[in-house]
Amino acid sequence: MMTAEDVLSVLALLRRAGADVWIGGGWGIDALVGEETRDHRDLDLMHRQDQEAAVVAALSGAGFVESLDQRPVRFVVTHADGREIDLHPLVVANDGSAVQASFEPERPFRYPASCFVSGGIGATAVPCLSAEQQAHFHQGYEPADRDRQDMARLRRVFGIATHF
Repeated sequence: MMTAEDVLSVLALLRRAGADVWIGGGWGIDALVGEETRDHRDLDLMHRQDQEAAVVAALSGAGFVESLDQRPVRFVVTHADGREIDLHPLVVANDGSAVQASFEPERPFRYPASCFVSGGIGATAVPCLSAEQQAHFHQGYEPADRDRQDMARLRRVFGIATHF
């Protein structure tokens, strides 16, 4: 499991390494709503592709080893204690928008500059993806119960439409 303390520790580690990251997935939604709403098996982080060496070195120094390589789309690092971080490399443009490769090369994932926002874990402000971006990424697959619950939270808190 990835606890709130774990998330804040990883973010501090990466900040010290000079890496820009944003939280997505379940922890990103919890950061947006400002409370931990469920257990999290992993931490999804978007990072600048041009800072990947710093990200990997910092996480390696903290005991994380690469356990899955699906670059340029994503890769996963895992700690011996079971904590897992799913990393998503972004190519960031001068206007602050970003693109992430996808498994369908003609359809990359797009991140408008406005989707990079702040949320909170405990009393700590953290960088994360906006509610609209989270909803956008939660489509095109059969949702698990946790996905349905996450989208219900976004609808309730932000009043946005979701796909399920």
